[in-house]
Amino acid sequence: MSEKGTLYLVATPIGNLQDITFRAVNTLKEVDIIAAEDTRQSIKLLNHFEIKKPLISYHEHNKNTKGNYLIEQLLTGENIALVSDAGSPGISDPGEDLVRLAIENNIKVTMIPGPVAAMTGLVISGLPAGQFVFEGFLPMNKRVRQEHLRRLENETRTIIFYEAPHKLAYTLKDIYNALGDRRIALARELTKIHEEVVRCSIGEAMEKYKTEPPKGEFVLIVEGQKQDVLKDSAREKYSEISIEEHVQTYVKEGMTKKEAVKKAAEDRGISKRDVYNAVMKK
Repeated sequence: MSEKGTLYLVATPIGNLQDITFRAVNTLKEVDIIAAEDTRQSIKLLNHFEIKKPLISYHEHNKNTKGNYLIEQLLTGENIALVSDAGSPGISDPGEDLVRLAIENNIKVTMIPGPVAAMTGLVISGLPAGQFVFEGFLPMNKRVRQEHLRRLENETRTIIFYEAPHKLAYTLKDIYNALGDRRIALARELTKIHEEVVRCSIGEAMEKYKTEPPKGEFVLIVEGQKQDVLKDSAREKYSEISIEEHVQTYVKEGMTKKEAVKKAAEDRGISKRDVYNAVMKK
């Protein structure tokens, strides 16, 4: 029985073709099959680097049938490279499903690293990059979309979204309604000749794109919620119950009294001593 092949996740340029790595080019030349999200886009890259390998489409709408086919090929010993339209496969595309199938079949999976639009946009946004959350494309369903954004209301880390130009105005409005008027960086055409990063408030961005049709794929980098805003919100929320009731809520959940006092103090934005004194007076 032949040895199993390897699934290579190969990152490709997000704009500038010179960003491809030597290792990526060599891997694409050496594998037996290249699976691409959009073969029409990938063939341009392959032709540029004179790479001639069998090219198979693998995307959201055929991932079940093509995924099983690719796994069968890997099990017979074929080596396969997976590429997305641009950037790193497996991020906001069906590549993650193929990775899961490969792992379930004990097939080796490795990454040829390279550009990621989210990271490129984040580091040039000017917003905090030490901690962040990546949300990709928001859900299409209006109710699910709104619920998803509401869960991010108190997120203190920088938030990254992807969006297509024809949906940008709609998305900015939804983010504004859910998260308020925060700082945002809108990065488009990254690494290309017309690369642009607009740094402003969400409200200002909404006004800008009312009269200026957005062009190119966007990375939206949104400021996280400020700690002082969270504290003010918490004070308002917990002002309706006494400090003793607040502490007892956590005790009933299984915390020790010391842990409950500490958590109640954090919730209310006051000192542990103040909470302790209020509880001891009862």
